[in-house]
Amino acid sequence: MSAKQRVCVIIPAYNEAETLPAVIGSVQSELPEADIVVMNDGSVDNTSAIAQSLGVTVLDLPINLGIGGAVQTGIKYAYRNDYDVALELDGDGQHDPSFASALVEKLQENNSDLVIGSRFVASSDYRSSPMRQFGIHLFSFLIKLVTAKRVYDSTSGFRAYNRRAMEYLSHDYPADFPEPESIVMLLSRGFRIIEVPVTMRERQGGVSVVASDVSWRAVYFVASNAIAIVLTGVTTRYVAAR
Repeated sequence: MSAKQRVCVIIPAYNEAETLPAVIGSVQSELPEADIVVMNDGSVDNTSAIAQSLGVTVLDLPINLGIGGAVQTGIKYAYRNDYDVALELDGDGQHDPSFASALVEKLQENNSDLVIGSRFVASSDYRSSPMRQFGIHLFSFLIKLVTAKRVYDSTSGFRAYNRRAMEYLSHDYPADFPEPESIVMLLSRGFRIIEVPVTMRERQGGVSVVASDVSWRAVYFVASNAIAIVLTGVTTRYVAAR
């Protein structure tokens, strides 16, 4: 990682008091020069106090905005404070910070706007529920359909953004399950996205919204993302054609 690059690590967190110490400690070890900002998304546990005790910046959102609102808050913070790179990773311990430097380096080396840490561009032992696997494959197909670009791990929240991507997303970012839709938004507007292989772990705490294959949340996750991908792609083409 270039010594001249200012990196802001943004960690959206909702009730992650149990996992934050290990996550933040690992980030500080892997990226000692980076600044860390935790977006406390209306947590009802002591997420905010734990993060503050670890000496990082904490942005306390007044209500639970969801992952989209929390991530956009972090992106806005990084952009307005003149960081060169915003590195997003989850507060639940799923994303391994040992891969963080690789994402930041690839962002610069490949002149890309967004680098995604992907579980699926190389052989991996990562396993998820059948519903999540179905959704990920469906999203990849739909993204290719509407943008002509293949993205294998569209739901990964392990990402590095340059200033161009930060500027755009700080003004326009999806609110609910935003990862696949934001990819379509960027690709449709000429932003360059690449994926790099990473290894991900099981959540170290908390419960995924799609942990159960029969839950309404799991079905909503797949259906809402699929609809958003198609509508965003169609809308972008319509606007471009006018």
